[in-house]
Amino acid sequence: MKSRVVVLLLCLVGCAPGFADDVFYFRKDNGVAHDSSPLPSDFESDAQLRWKTQMLPGHSSPCVCGDLVILTTYDAEKKELATLALDRTSGKEKWKRSVPTNRIEPVHATGSPATPTPACNGRQIFSFFGSYGMICYDIQGELMWERKLGPFQDEFGAASSPILLDGKVFLNEDHDIDSFLIALDQASGEVIWKTPRPDATRSYSTPFILDRNGKKEILIAGSLQLAAYDPANGEKVWWFNGLSRIVDNTPVVVDGVIYIATWTPGGDPGERISMEPFQDAIDKFDANKNGTIERDELAKDSPVLDRFFRIDLNQDQRLDESEWKRHAVVFEKAQNVSVALEPGTTGNLAPQYVRWSYARGLPTVPSSVVYDGVMTMVKDSGIITVLNSRNGQVIQQLRALGRGNYFSSLVAGDGKVYLTSESGVMTILKSGSEPSIL
Repeated sequence: MKSRVVVLLLCLVGCAPGFADDVFYFRKDNGVAHDSSPLPSDFESDAQLRWKTQMLPGHSSPCVCGDLVILTTYDAEKKELATLALDRTSGKEKWKRSVPTNRIEPVHATGSPATPTPACNGRQIFSFFGSYGMICYDIQGELMWERKLGPFQDEFGAASSPILLDGKVFLNEDHDIDSFLIALDQASGEVIWKTPRPDATRSYSTPFILDRNGKKEILIAGSLQLAAYDPANGEKVWWFNGLSRIVDNTPVVVDGVIYIATWTPGGDPGERISMEPFQDAIDKFDANKNGTIERDELAKDSPVLDRFFRIDLNQDQRLDESEWKRHAVVFEKAQNVSVALEPGTTGNLAPQYVRWSYARGLPTVPSSVVYDGVMTMVKDSGIITVLNSRNGQVIQQLRALGRGNYFSSLVAGDGKVYLTSESGVMTILKSGSEPSIL
């Protein structure tokens, strides 16, 4: 069985107190440690280590809530999903709560049924599993309420994490069908509102709260579009068209500017995935002449074949005209890009609100970080790109240490940016306009 080790430094910057209130959730602080505490420049010395604790597997980021470190795990042998609280000082387990599951959602080969990061308001802990739903515990681990949600139609599972605002728990779930944004009452778990997102296909980004001089909006980076919603009623306020067809990472908001960098195969010029018009596809592939396209009728090199599950919305093992056209549009409009935006007012964002865009060295899964006047992002291959956050100009490109792809989001503090590869190699980068690997 694979396991993971929770190290104190990562707990402190993963979902850590960076604001004056007691509300913590995934990347509320943009992945930046705002206090002046020194952070390590290496991990070779045992003197840097406070504690480490062997854990069951899981992909959630630890959430620091008072004296507790909250995270989730999945035991594949027992098919057990659990929320754990560790003592922040010692790393010892304070409590563990498991939930029964009739069906574990399918996940990506590198994924986990325990991917969403818990949230905390200082009194309550909110955990979400795509195989079960939203669960609320008090700080002692006693169950307060639960709201069944999922599993969803998506062979990669659920990954978006809950966020908190004004007594509500917000969760966005974009999948192959029935995508939605939902607001639950923190005290009771009752549904306050639920907004369908019918044009959103699968994506895994966690929402982010935009504060516009006291007026709050919920930002969601989804397939093809970044959209802002009113947290009071779930109404869509404004939107920007021009993202990749699948978005895995979370936007960053710094000084009122929104930054997002996203990449998915088939969205680069010269390497685009395309689907021919449906009638052309029927003429070419429909061997049994039933007016639909079945899996075994497709050519082995067809880009549709690998994506058949997500395109087959009703799961009848054949693609009809509406299913075909829906995803043809997604492939056609997909744009891999890093972009800086000024918030809109209503409707489609006008071009003058786009400060800059850049289309190379883009990340797939990791959220980027904006710190010390630069935007730092890492590509799967370990290529680090540092952009001037004001104008998008390239400052430098570097190669991260070690091998392996990158799934963990970037974090920063104390003049440093931290990047961790799938293979467990950490690269520490000096931040700012003259970056270098420390």
